[in-house]
Amino acid sequence: MAKEKEKIHKTINIKNKQASFDYHFIDTYTAGIVLTGTEIKSIRQGKVQLQNAYCYIEDGEVWVIQMHISPYSEGTYYNHEPTRKRKLLLKKKEIRKLEKGLEQKGLTIVPVRLFINDRGFAKMEIALAKGKKLYDKREDLKAKDAKRELEKIKI
Repeated sequence: MAKEKEKIHKTINIKNKQASFDYHFIDTYTAGIVLTGTEIKSIRQGKVQLQNAYCYIEDGEVWVIQMHISPYSEGTYYNHEPTRKRKLLLKKKEIRKLEKGLEQKGLTIVPVRLFINDRGFAKMEIALAKGKKLYDKREDLKAKDAKRELEKIKI
């Protein structure tokens, strides 16, 4: 009998909460990430920041910039550079859709979430997004507060 692979017990789900506050998400895509040796170990420890990260398309490839993955504590001189640009793996059809979306004024590509799937691969959820105005942000905060008040009343 073949032994089943052990599942990763600790689920990694790093979210970019600032992105949902600053942008309206139009489309979301799940992309793989090209990583070097010690980067995946740091991701599994949860040492990633997505707050300042953004994506762009260059020569038909999607890249994520300013995503900070802390150096692995057990790594030696083989450690990675924390804020290097990393390539995202998407299908050509999806990349073309993103390119068409970026041609419209005010749209950008934002990383929303970084997670590890069932097979142990790091995946990133990105979104084609449009920036919110100040009054949109205020409306969201009011709705959030109202929802919180309703939950208090029900309890």
